[in-house]
Amino acid sequence: MTTFEGSYLGALDKISPQAVMECKVCWTPYDPAEGDDSRQIDAGTPFTALPEDWSCPTCSAPAAQFMVLEDPGAEAMITARRIDEITARLVDDFNEVWHSKMRDVPLVNKALRVEAVGFRPHDGMILGVLIAPWFMNLILLPDGTDWVLETGAKEHIDFPSGTYEFIHNTRPQIGGYKACSLFSPMGDFTRHKDAVEVAQAVMQALFQEEHRAETDRAADIRAAREEALAVQAEAQATGEAGTQGPEEQPVPILTDSPTRRAVLTAGLASDRRETTE
Repeated sequence: MTTFEGSYLGALDKISPQAVMECKVCWTPYDPAEGDDSRQIDAGTPFTALPEDWSCPTCSAPAAQFMVLEDPGAEAMITARRIDEITARLVDDFNEVWHSKMRDVPLVNKALRVEAVGFRPHDGMILGVLIAPWFMNLILLPDGTDWVLETGAKEHIDFPSGTYEFIHNTRPQIGGYKACSLFSPMGDFTRHKDAVEVAQAVMQALFQEEHRAETDRAADIRAAREEALAVQAEAQATGEAGTQGPEEQPVPILTDSPTRRAVLTAGLASDRRETTE
């Protein structure tokens, strides 16, 4: 099937799999949710996937004589296309960084490539995960007017799973964007598929309140650091200080393997920084 009458000048790429079509000869509808028993077309078959020889079950008019009656998925399809266009620029931007600056840097993981994962509308913005051979970041992009941001500025943004620190940055093709570091470097991943699966898990867990307690580990780390300094100060005051001063006291770090839990906790660690170039 290559065309149909009426809406969108017959362009099949303008209708979603949910589009309900109507024969303009006898007004018989084709609803993909129901299919067509007369031709053994299963329920769930989109109009665009019908056989080339399919015709109206009432008047035998060819599929080209059908028009769009309603399309519940049209808005979502338009949104998805817009997000695809924006994230394509994001990927192009960081592919340029990869090929021009990062390819020969020792810390990169050459088993990985630049990929945008799970981008979706969020609170008037576009949210997703960007994977590169040297980092994995949560990314917020503007959905409409470009952002004018101060590079390096920090912003805390709330999600159901917790509060995350984003760093403001700017790239030539996408302009201003906000990034929350999840992993950098990326040596824990042996396959690109593994990184994508973690990114997909992040996009689910980010909106699940049951993960909030886990993300509070950032506060636990800060508390442990303050307690260690207090103990050291007390030891010095009583003449029991060791060889390490307060500045040399080791700071607890996040050492979880790259799981959903590790990603969410790492996103809140105050001493993790985004690496973009």
